[in-house]
Amino acid sequence: MVCKTEELSLEENLVEEELRCFSEFKREEGHYELKCGCTSRKYGDTIGKLWIFDNGHFMVSCQCSQVCQGKSQKLTPYEFEKHSGKEGTRNWTKHIWVVKDGHKKALGKTMVVTLYKHKTNEANCSSVFKHKRIFHRDEFLRCSICNKDRRFRLRTREDCRIYHDASLKQIWNCADWPYDKISCNDDEERASRKICRGCPRSPTCKGCSCCVCFGCYKCRFFHCKCDTCDVYMHKGQP
Repeated sequence: MVCKTEELSLEENLVEEELRCFSEFKREEGHYELKCGCTSRKYGDTIGKLWIFDNGHFMVSCQCSQVCQGKSQKLTPYEFEKHSGKEGTRNWTKHIWVVKDGHKKALGKTMVVTLYKHKTNEANCSSVFKHKRIFHRDEFLRCSICNKDRRFRLRTREDCRIYHDASLKQIWNCADWPYDKISCNDDEERASRKICRGCPRSPTCKGCSCCVCFGCYKCRFFHCKCDTCDVYMHKGQP
């Protein structure tokens, strides 16, 4: 019978063997190190070192300039992507790359992303996200009785959880609206008002990088058992 210690050691050896295919691989005490980068149309390649800790925590040591190298600061993947000046929707698994067999490959298309553990990163990055206002535009749910749309404001984590739980209900009606006591007899918002979803970029925005979120610690929940949260939090799909 193979003991748990031997199984863990075997797993670590397999992981290390796979990571050796990546450029500038190093095994340091408590973490692996790989060359990584993020490319911006305006600034070109921003180079860094991806630190993959044994507990599944990801950090990036930026080496884009002597200033960054001198600080020796560790950035979250989200911060590194923003630091590089990458335009468009934030999605660091697509934008941050590593080098394998001489070619750049997005983290999300390599086995590296499977080592990312959300529980660890959430605990270590909580202080970072407290200082960031991750914006979510208003969403609507349709009453299953009167077929009217009702607005949900997603400004706080609590607001996001209310909408998230409501959206999972197969049958949702106006009486469940969390803000005011309303009934199906109350008027629906005007179509012209529905266009305004609260985006800070433009009142009539139809969706941009400021107000559309495909998953973050504000709108995904570790203890929620739905498929969306389970995939985001447990299966390395940040």
